[in-house]
Amino acid sequence: RESEQQFGDLFEGSPDAILVEDLEGNVLDVNPAGCLLHGLARESIVGKNFLELFPPDKRDAAKILFAKLSSEEISRAESERWTADGKVTPVEIRAGRIPYRGRPAVLLHVRDVSNQKRLEEQFRQAQKMEAIGQLAGGVAHDFNNLLTVIHGHASLLLLDARNQDSADSSQQIVEAVNRAAALTKQLLAFSRRQVLDTRRLDMNEVVSHMGAMLGRLLGEDVALRVRYWQSPAPVQADRGMMEQILLNLAVNARDAMLKGGQLNIQIGAVDVDQKYLERQPQARIGRFVLLSVGDTGTGIPPEVLPRIFEPFFTTKEVGKGTGLGLATVYGIVKQHHGWIEIETETGRGTTFKVYLPSLEDVACELAAKTVEPVVSGGNECILIVEDEKPVRELVSTLLRRRGYRVLEAESGQKALGVWNENKGQIDLVLTDMVMPDRMTGWELAEKLQAERPGLKVIFTSGYSAEVVGREFVLQVGVNYLPKPYHPHTLARAIRERLDSKESH
Repeated sequence: RESEQQFGDLFEGSPDAILVEDLEGNVLDVNPAGCLLHGLARESIVGKNFLELFPPDKRDAAKILFAKLSSEEISRAESERWTADGKVTPVEIRAGRIPYRGRPAVLLHVRDVSNQKRLEEQFRQAQKMEAIGQLAGGVAHDFNNLLTVIHGHASLLLLDARNQDSADSSQQIVEAVNRAAALTKQLLAFSRRQVLDTRRLDMNEVVSHMGAMLGRLLGEDVALRVRYWQSPAPVQADRGMMEQILLNLAVNARDAMLKGGQLNIQIGAVDVDQKYLERQPQARIGRFVLLSVGDTGTGIPPEVLPRIFEPFFTTKEVGKGTGLGLATVYGIVKQHHGWIEIETETGRGTTFKVYLPSLEDVACELAAKTVEPVVSGGNECILIVEDEKPVRELVSTLLRRRGYRVLEAESGQKALGVWNENKGQIDLVLTDMVMPDRMTGWELAEKLQAERPGLKVIFTSGYSAEVVGREFVLQVGVNYLPKPYHPHTLARAIRERLDSKESH
């Protein structure tokens, strides 16, 4: 009697569904959790054959599965259960033979694995996005080398043009390269391989600064409503990338409101605890600034939602979008150690919630305008280390035109040879990050600066993940030059580096 009482307590109190069925599949008993799982009262389940709990088109498969479980051919299986209103729940079933009121029966322990399946799907999605990101970053790297060469030579043609037609054609090439470079920049953003120029920013100020531009972007049919956080909302972030997030989400929202509507932007702060983490595994414990961008548009269909951040995936008409807008947002947020959540309802609208790590009690920088300086040349000696011959020859031509003496090397080892032959003459080294002889630009710089501590170095690459996590202080346009670059940008970086007092 005591064991029966214990079984009864376990049966009634179990959070998982438990059903007792005879060998023909007739339900002899069910616990409260089993009633809840099927959305039926106990009297609507007990006495029925289990097949009645399945839709007609699923009964053949369920019958085969029950035969295997009841014969103990298998003891565990994954399946699905349906409620009376058609809701589907993924379940894990464990089964075993038991005696029940004097006759053989099968005890089915049915566990709702919805959360587990959701977490597994999120993990698979994260793996897929990581793989796509690696591919995108690699393509962007190779493409940027090509764009550097095309852009540089087109700029030279523009300078040397003898008539207006040649000048116009050269300018068209330059503009096309600039558009292509913008695409590769978005690919690098998605793959989290851009160099960040991070500052302490107040997201309230960032949004306020973008207000006028967003208003023009949205047009007359879309109203803009902004709610700022009552206190500073500090983050350590790249201002340009934060603005890119706002612009891309605003454009996406605008395109979802073809008949007009309202764009709602809200800044807030959220404290993430362990309970929140169980619901959103990509989150982290701590305090986060929350940027919400919501629209009153069409919403995102369920079948589209899993692919919404994939690069080049778009539901827009051909020629209406590249499919890189949301992919870029995803990459930028991930690179800033944040995450994105989406709330959407068909016909009611969508809200993107961007979570970024919060910085407390810091002075945040405001936007600053810069004036492009006039760049002069020089007569210093520059060593170019670049394995791509077209890029190397282009850079040499550009620098010689400005009066510099130029030495070339196609690898780190050959650069060491050129260095030894010209000791004391080289004023600056412009080196690619990755070269074929496995000596990286970092290692080359360390060797040369060990010999001459004051040596100036500029690193360049089309694949900016190579600059992450090193002891060198990297600043875009100062000692790091991402490809593709404009000849004027190269000249300015060279001149400013030579004139600076710091070696790195």
